[in-house]
Amino acid sequence: MTRIPIRGAVAAGHAATAEAAAFALREGGNAFDAVIAAHWCACVAEPVLTSPGGGGFLLARPAGAAPRVFDFFAHTPRTRRPVGDIDFYPVHADFGTTLQEFHIGYGSVATPGTVRGLFTIHRELGTLPMRVLVHPALELARSGVRVNALQAYILDVVRPIYLATAQAAHRFASREDGCRLVGEGEILHLPELGETLEALAAEGDRLFYEGEIAAHIDRACREGGGHLDRNDLRAYRAVQRKPLRIPYRDAVLFTNPPPASGGLLIGFALKLLERIGAAGEPMDSAPGLAQLAAVMRCTAEARLRAQAEDLFDERLLDQELLKQYIHSVRHRGRAARGTTHISVMDRAGNLAALTTSNGEGCGHMLGDTGIMLNNMLGEEDLNPGGFHRWQPDQRLTSMMAPSLLEVGDGTTVALGSGGSNRIRSAILQVLLRLVDEQLPLQDAICLPRIHYEKELLSIESGFEERVYRQLEGEFERIKCWPDRNLFFGGVHAVSKKGNVFETAGDPRRGGVAFTI
Repeated sequence: MTRIPIRGAVAAGHAATAEAAAFALREGGNAFDAVIAAHWCACVAEPVLTSPGGGGFLLARPAGAAPRVFDFFAHTPRTRRPVGDIDFYPVHADFGTTLQEFHIGYGSVATPGTVRGLFTIHRELGTLPMRVLVHPALELARSGVRVNALQAYILDVVRPIYLATAQAAHRFASREDGCRLVGEGEILHLPELGETLEALAAEGDRLFYEGEIAAHIDRACREGGGHLDRNDLRAYRAVQRKPLRIPYRDAVLFTNPPPASGGLLIGFALKLLERIGAAGEPMDSAPGLAQLAAVMRCTAEARLRAQAEDLFDERLLDQELLKQYIHSVRHRGRAARGTTHISVMDRAGNLAALTTSNGEGCGHMLGDTGIMLNNMLGEEDLNPGGFHRWQPDQRLTSMMAPSLLEVGDGTTVALGSGGSNRIRSAILQVLLRLVDEQLPLQDAICLPRIHYEKELLSIESGFEERVYRQLEGEFERIKCWPDRNLFFGGVHAVSKKGNVFETAGDPRRGGVAFTI
Protein backbone atom coordinates (compact mmCIF):
# COMPACT_ATOMS: atom_id res chain seq x y z
CA MET A 1 0.00 0.00 0.00
CA THR A 2 1.38 3.41 -0.98
CA ARG A 3 1.45 5.89 1.87
CA ILE A 4 0.25 9.36 0.88
CA PRO A 5 2.36 12.05 2.58
CA ILE A 6 0.59 14.71 4.63
CA ARG A 7 0.64 18.03 2.79
CA GLY A 8 -0.32 20.12 5.80
CA ALA A 9 -2.99 20.93 8.36
CA VAL A 10 -5.75 23.51 8.67
CA ALA A 11 -8.17 24.75 11.32
CA ALA A 12 -10.94 27.22 10.53
CA GLY A 13 -14.45 28.27 11.45
CA HIS A 14 -16.37 26.56 8.64
CA ALA A 15 -16.03 23.32 6.67
CA ALA A 16 -16.03 25.18 3.34
CA THR A 17 -13.32 27.55 4.57
CA ALA A 18 -11.12 24.66 5.65
CA GLU A 19 -11.77 22.75 2.41
CA ALA A 20 -10.64 25.77 0.39
CA ALA A 21 -7.30 25.67 2.21
CA ALA A 22 -7.07 21.93 1.52
CA PHE A 23 -7.79 22.61 -2.16
CA ALA A 24 -4.86 25.01 -2.40
CA LEU A 25 -2.50 22.55 -0.72
CA ARG A 26 -3.59 19.73 -3.03
CA GLU A 27 -2.99 22.03 -6.00
CA GLY A 28 0.62 22.29 -4.88
CA GLY A 29 0.35 25.58 -3.02
CA ASN A 30 1.95 26.45 0.29
CA ALA A 31 0.40 27.52 3.61
CA PHE A 32 0.09 31.12 2.41
CA ASP A 33 -1.76 30.13 -0.75
CA ALA A 34 -4.00 27.99 1.45
CA VAL A 35 -4.84 30.75 3.91
CA ILE A 36 -5.64 33.16 1.06
CA ALA A 37 -7.96 30.64 -0.61
CA ALA A 38 -9.56 29.91 2.75
CA HIS A 39 -10.24 33.56 3.43
CA TRP A 40 -11.87 34.22 0.06
CA CYS A 41 -14.12 31.25 0.80
CA ALA A 42 -14.84 32.50 4.33
CA CYS A 43 -16.23 35.69 2.78
CA VAL A 44 -18.93 33.47 1.26
CA ALA A 45 -19.37 30.82 3.96
CA GLU A 46 -19.01 33.15 6.97
CA PRO A 47 -20.32 36.44 5.53
CA VAL A 48 -21.29 38.04 8.83
CA LEU A 49 -17.81 37.49 10.27
CA THR A 50 -15.56 38.53 7.42
CA SER A 51 -15.73 40.34 4.11
CA PRO A 52 -13.58 41.96 1.41
CA GLY A 53 -14.81 45.17 3.06
CA GLY A 54 -13.06 44.48 6.38
CA GLY A 55 -9.50 44.06 7.61
CA GLY A 56 -7.16 41.79 9.53
CA PHE A 57 -3.71 40.46 10.28
CA LEU A 58 -1.55 37.55 9.17
CA LEU A 59 1.27 36.17 11.29
CA ALA A 60 3.45 34.42 8.73
CA ARG A 61 6.52 32.31 9.30
CA PRO A 62 8.06 31.14 6.04
CA ALA A 63 10.08 27.94 6.44
CA GLY A 64 13.54 28.74 7.78
CA ALA A 65 12.80 32.44 8.19
CA ALA A 66 11.79 34.76 11.02
CA PRO A 67 8.07 35.35 11.62
CA ARG A 68 6.48 38.60 10.47
CA VAL A 69 3.07 40.20 10.68
CA PHE A 70 1.12 41.59 7.76
CA ASP A 71 -1.12 44.36 9.12
CA PHE A 72 -4.03 45.08 6.78
CA PHE A 73 -6.49 46.26 9.39
CA ALA A 74 -8.94 49.12 8.90
CA HIS A 75 -7.57 52.67 8.73
CA THR A 76 -9.33 55.87 9.78
CA PRO A 77 -10.38 58.27 7.00
CA ARG A 78 -8.12 61.23 6.20
CA THR A 79 -10.94 63.73 6.83
CA ARG A 80 -13.86 63.70 9.25
CA ARG A 81 -17.26 65.01 8.32
CA PRO A 82 -19.40 66.80 10.93
CA VAL A 83 -21.37 64.39 13.12
CA GLY A 84 -24.65 65.91 11.96
CA ASP A 85 -23.82 65.05 8.34
CA ILE A 86 -23.11 61.34 8.73
CA ASP A 87 -25.17 58.16 8.64
CA PHE A 88 -24.40 56.69 12.09
CA TYR A 89 -26.86 55.09 14.52
CA PRO A 90 -27.07 52.35 17.19
CA VAL A 91 -28.44 48.81 16.96
CA HIS A 92 -28.46 46.06 19.56
CA ALA A 93 -27.12 42.54 19.03
CA ASP A 94 -28.92 39.93 21.13
CA PHE A 95 -26.66 37.07 22.27
CA GLY A 96 -29.54 35.51 24.21
CA THR A 97 -28.03 36.14 27.64
CA THR A 98 -26.69 39.63 26.96
CA LEU A 99 -27.25 42.60 24.66
CA GLN A 100 -24.39 44.49 23.01
CA GLU A 101 -24.72 47.84 21.29
CA PHE A 102 -23.04 48.55 17.95
CA HIS A 103 -23.26 51.53 15.62
CA ILE A 104 -23.75 51.16 11.89
CA GLY A 105 -24.31 53.27 8.77
CA TYR A 106 -21.90 54.71 6.23
CA GLY A 107 -20.47 56.94 8.96
CA SER A 108 -19.15 53.82 10.71
CA VAL A 109 -17.00 52.66 7.78
CA ALA A 110 -13.21 52.80 8.02
CA THR A 111 -10.88 52.23 5.06
CA PRO A 112 -10.96 48.46 4.32
CA GLY A 113 -7.67 46.58 4.14
CA THR A 114 -8.55 42.96 3.38
CA VAL A 115 -8.22 43.05 -0.40
CA ARG A 116 -4.90 44.90 -0.36
CA GLY A 117 -3.65 42.64 2.42
CA LEU A 118 -4.43 39.38 0.62
CA PHE A 119 -2.87 40.59 -2.61
CA THR A 120 0.23 41.83 -0.76
CA ILE A 121 0.62 38.45 0.97
CA HIS A 122 0.13 36.75 -2.39
CA ARG A 123 2.82 38.84 -4.07
CA GLU A 124 5.27 38.26 -1.23
CA LEU A 125 4.66 34.62 -0.30
CA GLY A 126 2.17 32.95 -2.64
CA THR A 127 2.98 30.48 -5.41
CA LEU A 128 -0.33 29.72 -7.15
CA PRO A 129 -2.22 32.19 -9.42
CA MET A 130 -4.92 34.20 -7.66
CA ARG A 131 -7.51 32.86 -10.11
CA VAL A 132 -6.79 29.38 -8.72
CA LEU A 133 -7.01 30.53 -5.11
CA VAL A 134 -10.36 32.24 -5.60
CA HIS A 135 -11.89 29.21 -7.35
CA PRO A 136 -13.49 27.52 -4.26
CA ALA A 137 -15.11 30.80 -3.24
CA LEU A 138 -16.50 31.36 -6.75
CA GLU A 139 -18.01 27.89 -6.87
CA LEU A 140 -19.60 28.33 -3.45
CA ALA A 141 -20.96 31.81 -4.21
CA ARG A 142 -22.59 30.53 -7.40
CA SER A 143 -23.96 27.22 -6.14
CA GLY A 144 -24.90 28.59 -2.71
CA VAL A 145 -23.80 27.67 0.80
CA ARG A 146 -26.02 25.69 3.14
CA VAL A 147 -26.35 27.78 6.31
CA ASN A 148 -25.20 25.81 9.35
CA ALA A 149 -26.44 26.26 12.90
CA LEU A 150 -23.65 28.63 13.94
CA GLN A 151 -23.97 30.94 10.94
CA ALA A 152 -27.76 31.02 11.41
CA TYR A 153 -27.29 31.93 15.07
CA ILE A 154 -24.76 34.68 14.25
CA LEU A 155 -27.04 36.12 11.59
CA ASP A 156 -29.91 36.12 14.08
CA VAL A 157 -27.75 37.88 16.70
CA VAL A 158 -27.03 40.77 14.31
CA ARG A 159 -30.43 40.65 12.63
CA PRO A 160 -31.07 44.42 13.01
CA ILE A 161 -27.98 45.15 10.87
CA TYR A 162 -29.04 42.87 8.02
CA LEU A 163 -32.57 44.27 8.10
CA ALA A 164 -31.33 47.86 8.20
CA THR A 165 -31.57 48.37 4.44
CA ALA A 166 -33.82 46.85 1.79
CA GLN A 167 -30.87 45.65 -0.30
CA ALA A 168 -29.22 43.80 2.59
CA ALA A 169 -32.53 42.33 3.75
CA HIS A 170 -33.24 41.09 0.21
CA ARG A 171 -29.84 39.48 -0.26
CA PHE A 172 -29.93 37.64 3.08
CA ALA A 173 -33.66 36.89 3.06
CA SER A 174 -35.00 33.36 3.31
CA ARG A 175 -36.29 31.98 0.02
CA GLU A 176 -38.87 30.05 2.01
CA ASP A 177 -40.18 33.10 3.85
CA GLY A 178 -39.04 36.46 2.49
CA CYS A 179 -40.08 38.20 5.72
CA ARG A 180 -37.18 36.70 7.67
CA LEU A 181 -33.46 36.13 7.18
CA VAL A 182 -32.07 32.86 5.86
CA GLY A 183 -32.03 30.15 8.52
CA GLU A 184 -30.30 26.90 9.36
CA GLY A 185 -30.37 24.35 6.55
CA GLU A 186 -31.35 26.89 3.88
CA ILE A 187 -29.16 27.83 0.93
CA LEU A 188 -27.63 31.31 0.81
CA HIS A 189 -26.68 32.47 -2.69
CA LEU A 190 -24.19 35.33 -3.11
CA PRO A 191 -23.76 35.58 -6.92
CA GLU A 192 -22.80 39.27 -6.93
CA LEU A 193 -19.99 38.61 -4.47
CA GLY A 194 -18.80 35.75 -6.67
CA GLU A 195 -18.63 38.08 -9.68
CA THR A 196 -16.67 40.61 -7.63
CA LEU A 197 -14.16 38.02 -6.45
CA GLU A 198 -13.70 36.80 -10.04
CA ALA A 199 -13.07 40.37 -11.20
CA LEU A 200 -10.55 40.94 -8.39
CA ALA A 201 -8.67 37.77 -9.31
CA ALA A 202 -8.49 38.95 -12.93
CA GLU A 203 -7.73 42.64 -12.38
CA GLY A 204 -5.95 42.73 -9.01
CA ASP A 205 -6.36 44.92 -5.95
CA ARG A 206 -6.24 48.17 -7.93
CA LEU A 207 -9.84 47.44 -8.92
CA PHE A 208 -10.83 47.85 -5.27
CA TYR A 209 -8.60 50.81 -4.39
CA GLU A 210 -8.46 52.82 -7.61
CA GLY A 211 -10.97 51.33 -10.03
CA GLU A 212 -14.69 50.71 -10.29
CA ILE A 213 -15.16 49.43 -6.73
CA ALA A 214 -13.31 52.47 -5.37
CA ALA A 215 -15.73 54.67 -7.33
CA HIS A 216 -18.67 52.77 -5.77
CA ILE A 217 -17.31 53.34 -2.26
CA ASP A 218 -16.55 57.02 -2.90
CA ARG A 219 -20.03 57.71 -4.27
CA ALA A 220 -21.86 55.71 -1.58
CA CYS A 221 -20.06 57.47 1.27
CA ARG A 222 -20.28 60.93 -0.27
CA GLU A 223 -24.01 60.66 -0.98
CA GLY A 224 -24.96 58.41 1.93
CA GLY A 225 -23.22 60.09 4.85
CA GLY A 226 -19.80 58.45 5.16
CA HIS A 227 -16.29 59.76 5.69
CA LEU A 228 -14.38 57.72 3.07
CA ASP A 229 -13.36 58.98 -0.33
CA ARG A 230 -11.09 57.90 -3.18
CA ASN A 231 -8.03 59.43 -1.54
CA ASP A 232 -8.41 57.15 1.49
CA LEU A 233 -8.59 54.09 -0.73
CA ARG A 234 -5.74 55.12 -3.03
CA ALA A 235 -3.42 55.77 -0.08
CA TYR A 236 -4.11 52.50 1.78
CA ARG A 237 -1.12 50.18 2.27
CA ALA A 238 -0.62 46.86 4.03
CA VAL A 239 2.22 47.16 6.57
CA GLN A 240 4.73 44.48 7.55
CA ARG A 241 5.76 44.47 11.22
CA LYS A 242 8.08 42.54 13.49
CA PRO A 243 5.94 40.47 15.89
CA LEU A 244 6.15 40.78 19.64
CA ARG A 245 8.37 38.06 21.13
CA ILE A 246 7.16 37.11 24.62
CA PRO A 247 8.98 34.38 26.60
CA TYR A 248 6.71 32.55 29.04
CA ARG A 249 8.06 29.75 31.21
CA ASP A 250 9.62 27.23 28.77
CA ALA A 251 7.79 28.63 25.74
CA VAL A 252 7.97 31.68 23.45
CA LEU A 253 4.95 33.46 22.00
CA PHE A 254 5.18 35.50 18.80
CA THR A 255 2.10 37.67 18.36
CA ASN A 256 0.58 40.80 16.82
CA PRO A 257 2.48 43.97 17.84
CA PRO A 258 1.23 47.54 18.35
CA PRO A 259 -0.63 49.49 17.12
CA ALA A 260 -2.83 46.40 17.62
CA SER A 261 -3.45 45.91 21.32
CA GLY A 262 -4.50 42.27 21.67
CA GLY A 263 -1.03 40.69 21.50
CA LEU A 264 0.47 43.21 23.90
CA LEU A 265 -2.31 42.65 26.44
CA ILE A 266 -1.94 38.86 26.19
CA GLY A 267 1.78 39.34 26.86
CA PHE A 268 1.00 41.58 29.83
CA ALA A 269 -1.27 38.90 31.33
CA LEU A 270 1.31 36.15 30.76
CA LYS A 271 4.03 38.21 32.44
CA LEU A 272 1.78 38.92 35.42
CA LEU A 273 1.07 35.21 35.83
CA GLU A 274 4.73 34.33 35.42
CA ARG A 275 5.75 36.80 38.12
CA ILE A 276 3.08 35.48 40.50
CA GLY A 277 4.93 32.17 40.55
CA ALA A 278 5.27 28.89 38.73
CA ALA A 279 3.01 27.08 41.20
CA GLY A 280 0.09 29.49 41.19
CA GLU A 281 -3.41 28.14 41.67
CA PRO A 282 -4.94 25.20 39.71
CA MET A 283 -6.68 26.84 36.79
CA ASP A 284 -10.00 25.02 37.24
CA SER A 285 -10.26 25.78 40.96
CA ALA A 286 -12.19 28.71 42.39
CA PRO A 287 -8.96 30.43 43.59
CA GLY A 288 -7.36 29.80 40.19
CA LEU A 289 -10.27 31.28 38.28
CA ALA A 290 -10.51 34.23 40.66
CA GLN A 291 -6.79 34.86 40.16
CA LEU A 292 -7.25 34.66 36.38
CA ALA A 293 -10.19 37.09 36.57
CA ALA A 294 -8.01 39.47 38.60
CA VAL A 295 -5.34 39.29 35.91
CA MET A 296 -7.99 40.08 33.29
CA ARG A 297 -9.15 43.06 35.37
CA CYS A 298 -5.58 44.35 35.67
CA THR A 299 -5.07 43.86 31.95
CA ALA A 300 -8.13 46.01 31.23
CA GLU A 301 -6.85 48.67 33.64
CA ALA A 302 -3.43 48.56 32.00
CA ARG A 303 -5.08 49.04 28.61
CA LEU A 304 -6.79 52.24 29.77
CA ARG A 305 -3.59 53.48 31.38
CA ALA A 306 -1.59 52.76 28.25
CA GLN A 307 -4.05 54.74 26.16
CA ALA A 308 -4.02 57.67 28.58
CA GLU A 309 -0.21 57.74 28.97
CA ASP A 310 0.72 56.73 25.40
CA LEU A 311 2.30 53.47 26.59
CA PHE A 312 0.95 51.19 23.88
CA ASP A 313 4.28 49.56 23.12
CA GLU A 314 6.65 47.15 24.84
CA ARG A 315 7.01 49.55 27.79
CA LEU A 316 3.76 48.01 29.00
CA LEU A 317 5.81 44.88 29.81
CA ASP A 318 8.29 46.84 31.96
CA GLN A 319 9.10 44.98 35.18
CA GLU A 320 8.47 47.95 37.45
CA LEU A 321 5.06 48.55 35.90
CA LEU A 322 4.20 44.87 36.27
CA LYS A 323 5.03 45.02 39.99
CA GLN A 324 2.24 47.54 40.54
CA TYR A 325 -0.32 45.12 39.12
CA ILE A 326 1.08 41.98 40.77
CA HIS A 327 0.13 43.42 44.17
CA SER A 328 -3.41 43.96 42.91
CA VAL A 329 -3.68 40.33 41.77
CA ARG A 330 -2.22 38.82 44.94
CA HIS A 331 -4.29 40.99 47.28
CA ARG A 332 -7.49 41.23 45.30
CA GLY A 333 -10.63 42.12 47.19
CA ARG A 334 -14.21 41.44 46.23
CA ALA A 335 -14.49 42.14 42.51
CA ALA A 336 -16.43 45.40 42.47
CA ARG A 337 -17.63 40.51 17.51
CA GLY A 338 -17.61 39.48 14.43
CA THR A 339 -14.25 37.90 13.68
CA THR A 340 -12.94 34.65 12.22
CA HIS A 341 -9.58 32.90 12.31
CA ILE A 342 -7.74 30.43 10.06
CA SER A 343 -4.54 28.52 10.93
CA VAL A 344 -2.51 26.59 8.34
CA MET A 345 0.81 24.74 8.37
CA ASP A 346 2.36 22.87 5.45
CA ARG A 347 4.87 20.04 5.38
CA ALA A 348 7.66 22.39 4.26
CA GLY A 349 7.39 24.27 7.57
CA ASN A 350 5.48 27.36 6.43
CA LEU A 351 3.03 28.67 9.02
CA ALA A 352 0.10 31.05 8.57
CA ALA A 353 -2.23 32.41 11.27
CA LEU A 354 -4.84 34.77 9.82
CA THR A 355 -7.47 36.71 11.79
CA THR A 356 -9.94 38.94 9.95
CA SER A 357 -13.10 40.87 10.70
CA ASN A 358 -15.82 42.97 9.14
CA GLY A 359 -16.96 44.21 12.52
CA GLU A 360 -20.67 43.50 12.25
CA GLY A 361 -21.09 45.23 8.90
CA CYS A 362 -22.36 48.76 8.24
CA GLY A 363 -25.84 47.62 7.12
CA HIS A 364 -25.48 48.75 3.48
CA MET A 365 -24.67 46.56 0.50
CA LEU A 366 -22.18 48.26 -1.80
CA GLY A 367 -24.07 48.61 -5.07
CA ASP A 368 -24.09 45.35 -7.01
CA THR A 369 -20.73 44.14 -5.65
CA GLY A 370 -22.21 41.82 -3.03
CA ILE A 371 -19.97 43.46 -0.41
CA MET A 372 -21.08 44.90 2.90
CA LEU A 373 -18.41 47.27 4.21
CA ASN A 374 -17.21 47.24 7.83
CA ASN A 375 -18.49 49.30 10.77
CA MET A 376 -15.13 49.62 12.56
CA LEU A 377 -15.77 53.28 13.48
CA GLY A 378 -18.96 52.11 15.22
CA GLU A 379 -17.38 49.47 17.47
CA GLU A 380 -16.97 50.55 21.09
CA ASP A 381 -14.11 48.05 21.53
CA LEU A 382 -12.14 49.82 18.79
CA ASN A 383 -13.08 53.32 19.97
CA PRO A 384 -12.59 53.22 23.76
CA GLY A 385 -12.10 56.99 23.85
CA GLY A 386 -15.58 57.52 22.43
CA PHE A 387 -17.14 57.72 18.97
CA HIS A 388 -16.24 60.51 16.54
CA ARG A 389 -12.98 61.17 18.42
CA TRP A 390 -10.71 59.06 16.20
CA GLN A 391 -7.56 60.62 14.79
CA PRO A 392 -7.59 60.96 11.00
CA ASP A 393 -5.29 58.81 8.85
CA GLN A 394 -4.37 56.31 11.59
CA ARG A 395 -4.38 52.52 11.71
CA LEU A 396 -7.10 51.45 14.12
CA THR A 397 -6.04 49.35 17.09
CA SER A 398 -7.42 45.83 17.36
CA MET A 399 -7.72 42.91 19.75
CA MET A 400 -6.92 40.47 16.94
CA ALA A 401 -3.83 38.47 17.83
CA PRO A 402 -2.83 35.76 15.34
CA SER A 403 0.04 34.02 17.10
CA LEU A 404 2.82 31.46 16.96
CA LEU A 405 3.73 29.48 20.08
CA GLU A 406 7.02 27.61 20.34
CA VAL A 407 7.10 25.19 23.27
CA GLY A 408 10.27 23.81 24.86
CA ASP A 409 9.58 20.24 23.69
CA GLY A 410 9.80 21.31 20.04
CA THR A 411 6.08 21.79 19.43
CA THR A 412 5.04 24.71 17.23
CA VAL A 413 1.45 25.99 17.36
CA ALA A 414 -0.34 28.43 15.04
CA LEU A 415 -3.41 29.89 16.69
CA GLY A 416 -5.73 32.85 16.95
CA SER A 417 -9.32 33.68 17.76
CA GLY A 418 -12.34 35.76 16.95
CA GLY A 419 -14.41 37.40 19.65
CA SER A 420 -13.80 41.15 20.00
CA ASN A 421 -12.62 41.91 23.55
CA ARG A 422 -12.79 38.21 24.39
CA ILE A 423 -9.98 37.43 21.92
CA ARG A 424 -7.28 38.15 24.47
CA SER A 425 -8.92 36.11 27.24
CA ALA A 426 -9.64 33.15 24.92
CA ILE A 427 -6.08 32.96 23.60
CA LEU A 428 -4.64 33.50 27.09
CA GLN A 429 -6.56 30.55 28.52
CA VAL A 430 -5.59 28.25 25.66
CA LEU A 431 -1.92 29.23 26.12
CA LEU A 432 -2.13 28.46 29.84
CA ARG A 433 -3.69 25.07 29.11
CA LEU A 434 -0.92 24.27 26.62
CA VAL A 435 2.10 25.55 28.54
CA ASP A 436 1.19 25.25 32.23
CA GLU A 437 -1.03 22.17 32.05
CA GLN A 438 0.57 20.58 28.95
CA LEU A 439 -2.82 19.48 27.63
CA PRO A 440 -3.50 18.18 24.12
CA LEU A 441 -4.51 20.91 21.68
CA GLN A 442 -8.17 19.88 21.43
CA ASP A 443 -8.58 19.75 25.23
CA ALA A 444 -6.89 23.13 25.65
CA ILE A 445 -9.42 24.67 23.28
CA CYS A 446 -12.60 22.86 24.35
CA LEU A 447 -12.36 23.24 28.14
CA PRO A 448 -14.61 25.94 29.67
CA ARG A 449 -13.49 29.57 29.85
CA ILE A 450 -14.15 32.74 31.76
CA HIS A 451 -14.06 36.40 30.80
CA TYR A 452 -13.90 39.36 33.18
CA GLU A 453 -14.85 42.83 31.97
CA LYS A 454 -16.56 45.88 33.43
CA GLU A 455 -16.96 44.29 36.86
CA LEU A 456 -18.76 41.25 35.42
CA LEU A 457 -17.40 37.70 35.53
CA SER A 458 -18.81 35.61 32.69
CA ILE A 459 -18.24 31.88 33.07
CA GLU A 460 -19.09 28.87 30.92
CA SER A 461 -20.58 25.66 32.24
CA GLY A 462 -18.26 22.72 32.76
CA PHE A 463 -16.45 23.61 35.98
CA GLU A 464 -17.29 21.76 39.19
CA GLU A 465 -20.46 23.00 40.92
CA ARG A 466 -18.59 24.04 44.06
CA VAL A 467 -16.40 26.31 41.94
CA TYR A 468 -19.46 28.32 40.86
CA ARG A 469 -20.67 28.59 44.46
CA GLN A 470 -17.29 29.84 45.66
CA LEU A 471 -17.02 32.39 42.85
CA GLU A 472 -20.52 33.70 43.57
CA GLY A 473 -19.31 34.46 47.07
CA GLU A 474 -16.34 36.46 45.80
CA PHE A 475 -17.75 38.38 42.82
CA GLU A 476 -20.66 40.79 43.08
CA ARG A 477 -21.66 40.25 39.45
CA ILE A 478 -21.38 36.84 37.83
CA LYS A 479 -23.12 35.43 34.76
CA CYS A 480 -23.15 31.67 34.17
CA TRP A 481 -23.57 30.62 30.53
CA PRO A 482 -25.34 27.26 30.14
CA ASP A 483 -23.32 26.05 27.13
CA ARG A 484 -20.21 26.82 25.12
CA ASN A 485 -20.86 30.10 23.28
CA LEU A 486 -19.14 32.18 20.59
CA PHE A 487 -19.13 35.04 23.13
CA PHE A 488 -16.01 33.37 24.59
CA GLY A 489 -14.09 33.46 21.30
CA GLY A 490 -13.18 30.76 18.84
CA VAL A 491 -9.59 29.51 18.87
CA HIS A 492 -8.72 27.50 15.75
CA ALA A 493 -5.22 26.02 15.89
CA VAL A 494 -2.78 23.61 14.28
CA SER A 495 0.44 22.29 15.77
CA LYS A 496 3.46 20.35 14.56
CA LYS A 497 6.08 18.37 16.48
CA GLY A 498 8.59 16.67 14.25
CA ASN A 499 6.50 15.27 11.41
CA VAL A 500 3.32 14.92 13.47
CA PHE A 501 0.48 17.40 13.00
CA GLU A 502 -2.31 18.06 15.49
CA THR A 503 -5.41 20.13 14.69
CA ALA A 504 -8.25 21.62 16.72
CA GLY A 505 -11.24 23.74 15.77
CA ASP A 506 -13.17 25.56 18.46
CA PRO A 507 -16.76 24.26 18.66
CA ARG A 508 -17.86 27.68 19.94
CA ARG A 509 -17.35 29.05 16.43
CA GLY A 510 -18.01 26.08 14.18
CA GLY A 511 -14.42 24.86 14.28
CA VAL A 512 -13.32 22.43 11.57
CA ALA A 513 -9.78 21.01 11.58
CA PHE A 514 -7.98 18.24 9.72
CA THR A 515 -4.76 17.23 7.99
CA ILE A 516 -4.42 17.06 4.21
